[in-house]
Amino acid sequence: MNATALADLSADDLTALLEEQRAAYEQLKAQGLKLDLTRGKPSSQQLDLADELLRLPTSTRDASGVDVRNYGGLEGLRELREMFAELLWVEPEQVVAGGNSSLSIMRDCLVWMMLFGAVDSERPWGKEDKVRFVCPVPGYDRHFTLLESLGIEMVTVPMNDDGPDADAVAALVADDPSIKGMWIVPTYANPSGSICSQDVAARLAAMPTAAPDFKIFWDNAYALHHLTEEEAKSADILTLASAAGHPDRPIMFASTSKISWAGAGVAFLAASTNNVRWYLGHLGNGSIGPDKVNHLRHAEFFGSPQGVRDHMARHREIIAPKFAEVDRVLTERLGGRDVATWNTPTGGYFVNLDVVPGTASRVVALAKEAGIALTPAGSSFPYKQDPDDTNIRLAPTMPPLDEVTAAMEAVATCVLLAAAEKAAGESAA
Repeated sequence: MNATALADLSADDLTALLEEQRAAYEQLKAQGLKLDLTRGKPSSQQLDLADELLRLPTSTRDASGVDVRNYGGLEGLRELREMFAELLWVEPEQVVAGGNSSLSIMRDCLVWMMLFGAVDSERPWGKEDKVRFVCPVPGYDRHFTLLESLGIEMVTVPMNDDGPDADAVAALVADDPSIKGMWIVPTYANPSGSICSQDVAARLAAMPTAAPDFKIFWDNAYALHHLTEEEAKSADILTLASAAGHPDRPIMFASTSKISWAGAGVAFLAASTNNVRWYLGHLGNGSIGPDKVNHLRHAEFFGSPQGVRDHMARHREIIAPKFAEVDRVLTERLGGRDVATWNTPTGGYFVNLDVVPGTASRVVALAKEAGIALTPAGSSFPYKQDPDDTNIRLAPTMPPLDEVTAAMEAVATCVLLAAAEKAAGESAA
């Protein structure tokens, strides 16, 4: 790559580059593209991997002989809980299997904490003067939207390669009792791809908190979504918290949403037995049991924890080339220009793209006009406010590979154009 950084170009060369990118952008618009990199959805090819579910279950009774078509079993099917307990490194008694959405379980936990308090709360969170959550950034937009909908304020800390900035978190929670919890996607974080180390997890589990009922919402959404044969293992947060004397601090969430069918999977909660009793106690006020037929269907389909791992290897074969293509195009088009940085994740569903500060919104707008839908700039920050206007989340899993190529070529053009516009404006000034 012999490209020259924009900052090193002469005024004439910068003008020439700007005109070149404007021409390329006009050609791009003329193609009439309609491409979408907004949300991390599985592709139809991935969903096809689980089509055997349509022919399952082969029985209407679970391993203990209970008719799964009937009411009851609020905690979910035992054999499925045992299967995912092994995958999540917890005990079956610590696992609840529910409906298809882990986000719904997260919402229920937050709402019940606001209305009734957590298992170790002195009063409902909603009775407090203020409730705040620590949010590592960049982070998962739906976490932020959920907090905002409940009036829970958000304070940010940086998300590093080894997880949230533990020093920053510890400093925030030590003296502020209004900070009741924090979010973390520990393995292949959305969107940065970070992996929370055992050391960082241990610090979060053990740190002193002014709020005695402080909670870690441990959203392990991508624990099994590896993009390489070297598979990251999630930190064992429940054991770490128990050893540190805070067994009720973490609540883990997971699901098969990107493993089997996104719209018809199974979601899980894993926590201390105290937290499980608390959760089921509130759940029982509005439910007489989950869809155990779907639970049995999934248990038969996977067969064992190894069956889940083997299934995820087939997912990897489909999506890993798409992530490789994102990296190839960005490297070829933007490498050496000093206009963007991006990660090469080893798992998860996203690529984290940082462009020239002050241009992310422009890049997204340019892409939209050219027919490429990107997640709105700022979405990976609370209140959709990226203070540097630099971050863009890319989701390459859903489109076919050739569309990923076309979309990334277009994104690269938009990034270069926005960067050249800003550089030229600064030069002119």
